Amino acid sequence: MNDERTGLHLSASLAIALKAIRTNAVRSLLTMLGIIIGIGAAIVAVSIAQGAGKQLTDQIEQFGTHTLQVRPGNSWWGGRSRGADSERPLTDDDVEALRALDGIEAASGRVQASVTSVADGNNWPTTLLGVGADFALIENFEIAEGRNITEAEAERGAKIAVLGQTVVEELFNGANPIGQRIRVNRTSATVVGVLEEKGAGSWGQDQDDVIWMPLDTVRSRVARSAEAVADNAGRIHLKVWDGLEVLDVEREVEHLMRVRRDIQPGAEDDFRIANFAEFIRARNETESLLGFLLAAFSATSLVVGGIGIMNIMLVSVTERTREIGLRRAVGARSRDVLTQFLVEATVLGLLGGLVGLLLGIGGTMLAARLGEFPVLLSPITLVGAVGVAVLIAVFFGYYPARRASRLDPIDALRFE
Repeated sequence: MNDERTGLHLSASLAIALKAIRTNAVRSLLTMLGIIIGIGAAIVAVSIAQGAGKQLTDQIEQFGTHTLQVRPGNSWWGGRSRGADSERPLTDDDVEALRALDGIEAASGRVQASVTSVADGNNWPTTLLGVGADFALIENFEIAEGRNITEAEAERGAKIAVLGQTVVEELFNGANPIGQRIRVNRTSATVVGVLEEKGAGSWGQDQDDVIWMPLDTVRSRVARSAEAVADNAGRIHLKVWDGLEVLDVEREVEHLMRVRRDIQPGAEDDFRIANFAEFIRARNETESLLGFLLAAFSATSLVVGGIGIMNIMLVSVTERTREIGLRRAVGARSRDVLTQFLVEATVLGLLGGLVGLLLGIGGTMLAARLGEFPVLLSPITLVGAVGVAVLIAVFFGYYPARRASRLDPIDALRFE
């Protein structure tokens, strides 16, 4: 019986709350505005922060936490490279010297060229990489079909190729290409392997639109030029042994390269070392900072919204003093009045939270489209945001509700 009465009482309180909100629709909307903006901003902030975290995980899985890349050319100044890839090149001897370091598990040179590939009457413009046998290990690529380039094939410059999935689809219509011949520019090669599908990279590039060939084959046959250095290794990719600190190994690499290139103490390096894990972390820290700033803004908006609810409910208590006195006079208890006003606060918070939810989803999509931020909309985040809106409303609505419940019935009936 008590449960039934409680249910009826809550239903009546809900009906009264909805009627009060409809009666003062504009005022109710302005009251909820802080909650709406706060919840919307909170959803955008959390979505960006979670997206940045997921992107960091995906990128580290893609690049590996233990990879380094050595590039020729001076360091960066003012956002522009001073001669990157245009000064003294890195060589095969540099690759072997770096491979001999205690902290290095694998090393490979890498040269790149834009080429046209032809097979079965189809042609496709793609990216050609000249790599060593260790390149797949360093860059965390798996072979889906066939095999990888062997060390012996890399040393003798064999005319073989490993294809990405996009190239297989364009040249062979998805059929198995193992053992088939393709022409890369004017050089004919035999397909020995197919890379597993990688999809789009962190910067939107198609990682499957690629052909691998031995480094020496590319620089001596496919992309040969009169000005090219015969043993040019392009960029050197390195894999650090698991369990070692990448920054310590990076310092060893830098020291060895300075010695090999006879760079005097105090002189600027004529090469650059890229530590992708540090770069990715720095990039995501920037995006996480934006998320933090949005979270601070949303918290401020929620507090302002809560204060707005408290203020408007205090006004409502004053306006409805005679109504409260009448209800008390006909038998309503203090807790009945308290419940009625808490229900009104809850409804305001719930409606504000739901509108803020829609605003947050829209803002998140807009940030992903226009700002190109990584975002992740989690159902837990969305439900939690609405829950926070309700809790804020109840917290700030408790004082006005308690004040209403403690009004003296006789004084309330006499109120003008």
